[in-house]
Amino acid sequence: MIDLGYALSRRFPDPPQTDYRTADVRALRHDLFCGDVYLAEGERELSTAWGWVPVLDFAWALCDIVERLDRDPRGSRASRPQHAELDFTESTDRLRFRRRFGHVDVTADWEREDAPPLSLSHPQLRREARDFLHDVVADLTDMHDGLDANPAVWALLARFPRL
Repeated sequence: MIDLGYALSRRFPDPPQTDYRTADVRALRHDLFCGDVYLAEGERELSTAWGWVPVLDFAWALCDIVERLDRDPRGSRASRPQHAELDFTESTDRLRFRRRFGHVDVTADWEREDAPPLSLSHPQLRREARDFLHDVVADLTDMHDGLDANPAVWALLARFPRL
């Protein structure tokens, strides 16, 4: 079972003057809602411990990556590996994704080189990534007045509906 989660940072709070109704995509993706994220499957976990990872951006980028990994017209029958990376803007570290057939292997630059990858089912990762995105947005809109009225958030949720 795939587990995605996050914790917002108290060290990097959002600016108090933020108008969440009109925050642009750049602010939503890079400047707000900082914390840490994790991706786990069974006993294996890849997590950040930096406190500054933009949580909404992570959820958004993960949904983008899962879709990018599905561009081969042969889908789960494709034998040629599909690759994607999620880079963390304040660091050189990346999460690396490699899909072959119906499975996605995920590795992190900050892990030991001999650490086994997380091996995930692509359809399950797609479902969990979208659920995570919707859960993050629901949590953030509960905490931040006006975020639920932001057109960029509406467009994001429409682009990646729950499955």
